[in-house]
Amino acid sequence: MQIAPARLAPIIILSALAVPVAAQAQPEPEPEIAEPIDADPPNPDKSQYHLFNPTPRELWRPLSADRPDATESPYTVDAGAFQLEMSFLEWSTADAAGERLDSLALAPINFKIGITNSVDLQILINPYLHEELEGGDDASGIGNLGLRWKQNLYGNDEGPFAIAILPFITFPTGDDDVASDEVEGGVILPVAIELPQGWGLGLQAEIDFIDDDGDREETFSHTAVLGHDIIGDLAGYIEYIGEHDLDGDYDSFLSAGLTYGITPDIQLDAGAVLGLNGDEDLTLFSGITIRF
Repeated sequence: MQIAPARLAPIIILSALAVPVAAQAQPEPEPEIAEPIDADPPNPDKSQYHLFNPTPRELWRPLSADRPDATESPYTVDAGAFQLEMSFLEWSTADAAGERLDSLALAPINFKIGITNSVDLQILINPYLHEELEGGDDASGIGNLGLRWKQNLYGNDEGPFAIAILPFITFPTGDDDVASDEVEGGVILPVAIELPQGWGLGLQAEIDFIDDDGDREETFSHTAVLGHDIIGDLAGYIEYIGEHDLDGDYDSFLSAGLTYGITPDIQLDAGAVLGLNGDEDLTLFSGITIRF
């Protein structure tokens, strides 16, 4: 059936008017909201790793050594990893009851084994020690064997603050002329704090239980160190060391040194310790840290 032109005109007009109405009736699509990007993803859980189930290498924390400063690090070696910290040599001169005592240590070693994610075992070895008094008396030999157990208490893998406890014991395995012939030990409490502008602060308190001619004595020491990157992989530090000796006297020292990271797992260092009590005490050293 054909529609007459006269009737067709109203239909066309109504259709034309309906198009914009229908277009307005369509709901506008909601804008897509982008998912927030986590710029700092949480650290992975590494509690399941231990000496016989090592931490994957890509999850290792940055290299942290207990050398070259006197302030120990509160960070442990990752589970299943090993770390060798060694001085090439350590030379010192000090006042010993009014006489000048020169000492030389060759290749003293601190060998670390990652036991769990928060514990490492440390074995300290002194292969060769030489001491010489100003009057000409000298002695040489092997130093004592030491064991240390570092337990990180907080902040091993994240955060600007870390603390650990580090008990240690020394066994009389060395030559009597250069080493104690009694079992000795102590405990260390190291702390690390990240400061603004790339500075790092280390603090430490230590108590030693040592033998003094058959009597058990305690000595106390404390340290504070500030470190900062200098350029590239070269960094430096300055440190204050305070010691209460067996006579009850207080000795203070100023230490400074440099570290250079050859790779993420190898670091060279060198430094010096200067006595501040007027005795012209001086220690010079250089060494290396290797993690594998």
